Amino acid sequence: MARAAEAVRRLTRWHDDFPSPGVRFADLTPVFANAEGFHAVIDCLGSCAPDADLVAGVDARGFLLGAGVAAVLGTGVVAVRKAGKLPPPVLSREYTLEYGSAALEIPADGVDLAGRRVLLLDDVLATGGTLAAAAELFRSAGAEVVAAAVVLELDFLGGRARQGDYPLTSIVRQ
Repeated sequence: MARAAEAVRRLTRWHDDFPSPGVRFADLTPVFANAEGFHAVIDCLGSCAPDADLVAGVDARGFLLGAGVAAVLGTGVVAVRKAGKLPPPVLSREYTLEYGSAALEIPADGVDLAGRRVLLLDDVLATGGTLAAAAELFRSAGAEVVAAAVVLELDFLGGRARQGDYPLTSIVRQ
C-alpha cells in the first residue's frame, strides 16, 4: 500500500471551486497516466478482496480501476453507470453528492449477480452517497459486497459513516 499511497500523494492535482464553488476536486488523471502509479494502485486495490469473483467500477474513473483490478484478479467486471446510460431493464438508486444529487444503475438482467462476491471500486470517497448507492444496487440484485476500496478518501466529508458492514479500504485518507 505504501507505494500506491506515495504515487497518489505525489501525482494528484487539486482544483478548488470545481465543479462548483466550495468543492475541492481531486484529479487522479496524473496518477492513472503514470505507469508505476497506475500499477501500484491496481495491485493495492486488488489485494483488498482477492476472493471476489466480480469487480464493479463506479462511473466513470471507477471503470478504469475496475477493469485493471478484474484483469489482475482474473474476474469479470461490471460498470456501475450513471442514470440513462443502460438500456432497460435496470436497477437504479438515487443518492446525494456534496454538490447535488444523481442516480446509478446496473443491468437488471443479462448479468447474473445473485450470489456473486463483489469488490466495489471508486476513485474518491467524499460524502459516501455514490459508494453506498452502488453497494445497495448489488445487494438488491442478490450479490454480496465483500469489500469496497477507493483511491482517495476525504475524511472531513464523513463518507465512511454511510457505508455498510463491508470492509472499506482507502489508499490515501486526507
